[in-house]
Amino acid sequence: MPAPALPTARPHVRVAPRSVLWMLAGLCLATLVPPADLWATIHHLRVPDTDDAMRLVEVRDLLAGQGWYDNLQYRFLAPAGVPSHWSRLVDAPIAGLILILTPVAGRGLAEGLAAVLWPLLLFGLYCGVLYRGARANFGRHAAILALIAATQTLGVTLQFAVGRVDHHNVQIIAIVGLALCMIRGGLRSGLIGGALAALSLAVGLEGLPSIAVAALFLVGDWCLRGRPARPLLAGFGLGLGVAAPALFAAQTAPGLWTATRCDALSPPWLWLTLGGLLLALCATAAGDRLASIRARSAVAGLCGAILLAGFALAFPICLGGPFPDMPPLVRDHWLLTVNEMASLPKFIARGQWEALMFYPVVVLATAAATWMAWRGPQRRAWAVMALFLWPGLILGLFQFRGLYIVSGFVPLVAGAILTRALSAGVDVDSGGSAPRKRSGAVLDGNGHGSSALRDAIGPRNSLPRWGMAILGGGLISTVWMAPAVLAEALVPAARTAPDPAGAGACRSEEAVAPLKTLPPGTVLAPILLGPAILLHTPHRIVAAPYHRAIPGLAAAIEGLGGTEADLDRVLTDFRVDYLVACPARPAEDLQAETAVATRLTQGTAHSDRLVPLSLPGPLKVWRVTPAPLRAGGGPAG
Repeated sequence: MPAPALPTARPHVRVAPRSVLWMLAGLCLATLVPPADLWATIHHLRVPDTDDAMRLVEVRDLLAGQGWYDNLQYRFLAPAGVPSHWSRLVDAPIAGLILILTPVAGRGLAEGLAAVLWPLLLFGLYCGVLYRGARANFGRHAAILALIAATQTLGVTLQFAVGRVDHHNVQIIAIVGLALCMIRGGLRSGLIGGALAALSLAVGLEGLPSIAVAALFLVGDWCLRGRPARPLLAGFGLGLGVAAPALFAAQTAPGLWTATRCDALSPPWLWLTLGGLLLALCATAAGDRLASIRARSAVAGLCGAILLAGFALAFPICLGGPFPDMPPLVRDHWLLTVNEMASLPKFIARGQWEALMFYPVVVLATAAATWMAWRGPQRRAWAVMALFLWPGLILGLFQFRGLYIVSGFVPLVAGAILTRALSAGVDVDSGGSAPRKRSGAVLDGNGHGSSALRDAIGPRNSLPRWGMAILGGGLISTVWMAPAVLAEALVPAARTAPDPAGAGACRSEEAVAPLKTLPPGTVLAPILLGPAILLHTPHRIVAAPYHRAIPGLAAAIEGLGGTEADLDRVLTDFRVDYLVACPARPAEDLQAETAVATRLTQGTAHSDRLVPLSLPGPLKVWRVTPAPLRAGGGPAG
């Protein structure tokens, strides 16, 4: 008799870990932007910040025919206008998107679509840089995990959110790219890194501390190692020293090439970049003749002393920072009240627990990178990341904006740490594929040697796997939403910070649009409303949150926060046609009595020069009548 048939086993279906991670990454990317935000940005031109609104105003002016080198905002403190310190290099691609989309969607929708597409395109570029860097140093799984972490790092997603057309996202890409070039080494990487550093300086000086520590690292590396470090230093100096003047000339009118501007790329900072070029040329020309550490250190020290002495002698005004002429009134009642200038103790004192979603991940990333640079594998990669994280963390403790750029390094650290945590029982870089041999070496599924795989993962006794898992989880910003919400619920009375939702509602397109029904005129409004009024109405403004407009800032602070007499003087001096107040954020009290703007919104103050206007929306609006004449012919007050 035939033997009974044995039951056939079901085929074992195995999903490769890499496929699971790619699916998770795709899900995170697909859900990154809420549809409501897309709709609001496209149809109502809603942008996250005042800087984004002002950027779009600049782009509109450029498209309307304003000159490339003419960076005056003529509706701001008219008729003289206020010169912008922002770069046309960021205005140009946004304007290009609007020009391309206008024939298809019309100008209004084209602006909204450009405000959506530009940050998303930049986020795609950032993800490409992040993936390539993580893969080269820590393997493919680390690269995918870094992408996932990027979608969960609030310091990153806020800078690449739809409508975020400011320049901080460009700087994140440039500085992260510079760091990866430093890790890779070589002349070509140095050239690219130097050019990226120049680009960062051209669009804004926020990356200056990062570039300074990068330059110091490269010089110190050359002093210690000599010939192996020379190509990278030479490339960096050449790329920075050539690209920075070229970009400066491309966006600056020839008549301003000799003007000193402490808040933008100008002769003071070009002096330092050209000094770096000189050091790179000296190191290359000397070659092996500087064979000792002492000789190389002497040359580097001499060049550094000449650079710093020349900077101090030629540009002493910039030794005081980018705001050397700011009066105490504006510094105390505007600059130091801005969130990006706030310190961590100030966030805690004001009960702004949302800071918990930003600071802990940077602290953990800095600590992890420092530890791995000391005890782990891939020490150069970890050392370079720590090099950029430390200055940003230290600056961020005193000014929140210090976290902007360094947040871009958190996903890179998180990807590597999570790879180590997930390595239990799985060859994390093989994706589950069988090892293969080539020339006698055992390779994983990506073609890496087993020693390279061990280097990427790290020694298994460096930190327990559960410790790596906890550390990796702590590097995800969204994890910290729970303690932030809990703290807000437990100690709500501790919150003394202004209500951001109220201010946001006042500067929305829906709130400001009713002003378009009024004849064009000059508007005195709270400082935060200035860019929104420029973006959504044809009016002129007195004040906006920009340090080059000190008279307007002082006028808004004194006029709205002072007495009736202070307001009357500002209305006359600046020929104001309309007074606008936001009930949620009318003004800060400058004196013992409540600010006049606050009392006006409450109906407890009165002025014969102010005629209330009934407009829909949250804003309070008054038409300003001319001041009565004195007996001598001049205006009263």
